[in-house]
Amino acid sequence: MNFQDQRETIAFLSEPSTFEVSAPVEAIETHISRIFLAGDRVFKMKRAVKLPYVDFSTPELRLAACRKEVELNSTTAPDLYIGVRRITREASGRLLFDGEGELTDAVVEMKRFEQSALLDRMAEAGALTPHLMTRTALMIARFHRQAPVMHVGGGMANLARVLDINKAGFATSHVFSETEVEFLDTAFRTELARHGDVLNQRESAGKVRRCHGDLHLRNICLFNGEPCLFDCIEFNDDIATVDMLYDLSFLLMDLWHRGFPELANLVANRYLDETDNEDGFALLSFLMAIRAAVRAHVIGTQVEEGGDPAGNLRAQARAYFDLAAELLNERPVRLIALGGLSGSGKTTIAEALAAHVGSPPGARIVESDRIRKAMHGVPPETRLPERAYRPEISERVYRDMAWRSNLILSEGGSVVADAVFERRQDRARIEQAAAVRKRPFLGVWLDVAPDVLWRRVEQRHGGPSDATVEILSRQLERDVGEITWHRIDAVRRPAAIISDILALPIARSSTEAG
Repeated sequence: MNFQDQRETIAFLSEPSTFEVSAPVEAIETHISRIFLAGDRVFKMKRAVKLPYVDFSTPELRLAACRKEVELNSTTAPDLYIGVRRITREASGRLLFDGEGELTDAVVEMKRFEQSALLDRMAEAGALTPHLMTRTALMIARFHRQAPVMHVGGGMANLARVLDINKAGFATSHVFSETEVEFLDTAFRTELARHGDVLNQRESAGKVRRCHGDLHLRNICLFNGEPCLFDCIEFNDDIATVDMLYDLSFLLMDLWHRGFPELANLVANRYLDETDNEDGFALLSFLMAIRAAVRAHVIGTQVEEGGDPAGNLRAQARAYFDLAAELLNERPVRLIALGGLSGSGKTTIAEALAAHVGSPPGARIVESDRIRKAMHGVPPETRLPERAYRPEISERVYRDMAWRSNLILSEGGSVVADAVFERRQDRARIEQAAAVRKRPFLGVWLDVAPDVLWRRVEQRHGGPSDATVEILSRQLERDVGEITWHRIDAVRRPAAIISDILALPIARSSTEAG
């Protein structure tokens, strides 16, 4: 098919009479697709392109890609995808949907939803909320648990292929100089070698799967009131056969790039709460960097193909390229423990603080309430009976917190540990987790007057904490011993508390913490 033929197809899909609607057809263009919005339907056509990672150069290849797109996306968005429509040229020369003539093109037919329901549009409107992003993280975790395990080589080799595709993609564009592309590629190869053992171990454990492949905010929408993942990579199995955390990292990078570090950290933590991926937490900054480089080379390709008279695309490509380099920079690894009685605001502070600790997307939050709920096999919001708080259960919880912190620190990730820490031995144990790994430790005790604690606990609704005023009363009666951690007035705005914490010196080094 030549480009004149596809221009005829575009004209056919741009005409309201084709869809028997009266309103104008809206069109959206991406680097490999054209999308037409007509009435209550969406029709997506593959552009006649041949790139290092995709071949849509013939009608037959585009038809096969459309069929595969519907098949794969029906897993995550069964109510959104309707089917595939063939576009044929009849004997009269006119184009028709599903006619008897020669195949000239194909489209995916979908139900239409408001563009304001796309999460990238919601991000632009400031409408993303922690609750929505938590639901999104849990949705992705469910999808990944069901994704087919693929053994197609080692985990290191799998990402090496991604870097090869990136390098080939940069070669098609003149947005970046050969020198800076070579510098970035060398930095990526160095990091790949450093993380190679962990990546290979994850592949052996079945954590490389046939994933979504293009998991960013624009490919998630609110549909029937729930976050829905759509528009996966159907045209290249290699691109979509990846480590689950590399799949997730596209969303994390997108949130970080758009200025939502706290939401990126929240998504990472809620996803890891639901999946067995603690071993890969320290990989996330590296994986996010690769995703930023992917965006840079894709937008660079668009500049070459369609021109960029205003320079907007070039600026976007440059921003992603610079982000990729920034994400490869190492940040200090540390463990920050937040203690305080129930109602002192530990969880609120931990969730706001974590994005500012360690490499993007920030620190792993190790939270006693969530660990306790997981031990009992219930969701975080489920209330546990009082027997779940017996001393021997709490001992297990705090031991698990230390073990998780030790694991994350050993891999090069930072930790924010959130618990009451009212017992001396629990405070000593979490300090020891940092000492064993020779990582800096910072202990923070959130001070709040008893009457404020009472009011907060009485007014609290939802969340993983089961604390009641009766539990708080028992905490107030107990002797917590000498608090050697930094004491901070926590009856203030979270931003002020976090600013104070980040300004504290790391007074207790790993060798001193024993």
